[in-house]
Amino acid sequence: MYELNSRVRYSETDIDAKLSLTGIMNYMQDCSTMQSEDAGVGIGYLGREKKAWLLSSWQIVIGRRPVLGERIKVVTWPYAVKGLYALRNFAILDEKGEYLVKANSYWFLMNTETGRPMRITDADTDPYGEFNPKIEMEDAGRKIAVPKEMEETGRLVVMKHLLDTNLHVNNAQYVDIARELVPAGIEIGEIRAEYRKAAVLGDEIVVKSAREGRSYLVSLCNTNGDVFANIELKERTQP
Repeated sequence: MYELNSRVRYSETDIDAKLSLTGIMNYMQDCSTMQSEDAGVGIGYLGREKKAWLLSSWQIVIGRRPVLGERIKVVTWPYAVKGLYALRNFAILDEKGEYLVKANSYWFLMNTETGRPMRITDADTDPYGEFNPKIEMEDAGRKIAVPKEMEETGRLVVMKHLLDTNLHVNNAQYVDIARELVPAGIEIGEIRAEYRKAAVLGDEIVVKSAREGRSYLVSLCNTNGDVFANIELKERTQP
């Protein structure tokens, strides 16, 4: 298990002075990135090997968003390899060690020269040490079902500030786009994201949305209808 200790910064908060949804996702991907860097298999190593770890799906359950200035611990660990997917858990805990956020994720290894997925070998996983047990949380699965008929609610062109080191739109940015469609005052208790196709600089993203019960469903597509990502933001139930 790898851990990263921090304190919620003003730049990471939402309008309510709590850690934003994007902030939550950034902390978790930073934690796994730092684990890779410390293990000697970070971005530089992957670049030389013509490999990249890409995220296939997120499921993030939020018990409480930490507030401005609160000290937190972010932890992550791999727990399984299934076929072409490496499975990894994350959590954010408060100073008392109580869970604030739990997350499950599916990753795949891509050959950056061919653009095709690669078989995951022991050489790819051994630097992370022994697998830890899976976190206790309901597994919603990797795929998100969205309605066939969804309302187009906007379009945007991918600009440089949305990209990461893989020259793709970063996974958290898709959720940030979807978050704009949730009315003010709605507290999100669960995030699910399924990534299908990488959006790159200059791509036009068509935003489609629907509401089903407590879930806000957003499909981000290109102009041909090919899906970049499907996002589900589920409203928290009141205690």
